[in-house]
Amino acid sequence: MSPRNWTATADILRLFQSIGRASLLYDIQDSHSGNMAVKIKDEAGADQIVITAAGSQKGDLDPDQICFLSATETDYGYYKASSETDIHQRILNLPGAGASMHAHTKDLAIATLDDLPKPAQPPDFIPIDPLARHALGGRVPVDWFAVPSGSSEMAERIPQRLAGHAATTIQGHGTFARGRTLKEAFYLLCIANNAGQVVNDARRLKVDVEDLRAKIQADPRPYFAHVPDPYVVENDEACDFPEETEVLKEFRKAGVRIFESRLSPFHTGSMSVRGAGDLLYAPKAATPRDLPGPLRRRPLRPDAADSPELALHKTIYAETDFQTVMHCWLPEAEAHSYFRYPGEDRCADRIVPVDAEGGFMYLVIPGLPAHVDAETLIDNLHDYKAAVVRGGGVWAVGYQSLSEVLHHPSSVREICLYRIGAFERGLDLRKMEPKKAKKW
Repeated sequence: MSPRNWTATADILRLFQSIGRASLLYDIQDSHSGNMAVKIKDEAGADQIVITAAGSQKGDLDPDQICFLSATETDYGYYKASSETDIHQRILNLPGAGASMHAHTKDLAIATLDDLPKPAQPPDFIPIDPLARHALGGRVPVDWFAVPSGSSEMAERIPQRLAGHAATTIQGHGTFARGRTLKEAFYLLCIANNAGQVVNDARRLKVDVEDLRAKIQADPRPYFAHVPDPYVVENDEACDFPEETEVLKEFRKAGVRIFESRLSPFHTGSMSVRGAGDLLYAPKAATPRDLPGPLRRRPLRPDAADSPELALHKTIYAETDFQTVMHCWLPEAEAHSYFRYPGEDRCADRIVPVDAEGGFMYLVIPGLPAHVDAETLIDNLHDYKAAVVRGGGVWAVGYQSLSEVLHHPSSVREICLYRIGAFERGLDLRKMEPKKAKKW
């Protein structure tokens, strides 16, 4: 076995450090948990695995905590590499897998806990949100292991799971994901954890999650709006308007805030600014520091090649005088879109603020069905500047800047948090809502 190289190259170190910090900010790691691995070619053209060291702080990685190993041999005796190196090695031998990542996805872990006797085979986790349905194939396998960290059973089962699924989770421990790149693996873990939060928040609102899952599995069409854009691994550094220094700064600031405030999972959502004959467009809105997404200039006129996401931005501009548009996938808002007041049999068509600032800024936030037509959505955006589409995220608009439009999804999140917390305490939301909200 050739000598190990424990000094990370500059590019790999920066990537691992950036994703390590982002995973800590997104709260899918604790100070020392999880591990990351990528497959590269060494100078001789042979496959190598680059993996984080055992016990390293992923949010504060040093160069000597990045380990370079053989892709075909596992050195069980070497103390420094992750204790789960053999699992990552087998994952990275799967076709198309260029990276793998393990994280402590707390919301998904909570959503998949049970108190049944062990050993047991837990059921798959079935998401109720569109991001996870499309990015994760509609389900995440769940396994229970007697030794849930680095065991031979895990090394056997997890790669088998990931051969047919983008992510798989271990009951009470965390989730593994494979991707073409490390950023894609991180994206999938964020999507998986977001799906767990949507389910947890829905349960806090007394939504019948099992009934909803059964209906979605029988026919998902009534429950989801347009299909989210597929994840693209190329050209994250691309920028079509480097000369627009002020607006470029605004895009970067807004992207960081969307991610750090958990308004949308990593590299999801979108935002745009209208120009004279074009729009400046970020198709991956949630971007941590040092992990940017592409910034594109696109014509305002419709194009047959436009994704549904971009097409809706263009439609909003064509029908209005708004200058900015933002779309985020807020888990609290997605869960709240299924809320029913006690004694009612229909989902509420509005989210009424019960907090002081929310009530000062908004009479209500409209709650719209999944397949709302563009005209109705735009009418609601005219009146309220933000709207929640069931199975379609939060859309918001502004007349001035990205900073202005960012305020809306940020406020919607807080409004939902207050309502969820109050309802969970057993408070009567009807009594807490301003009377004027009934006249929207």
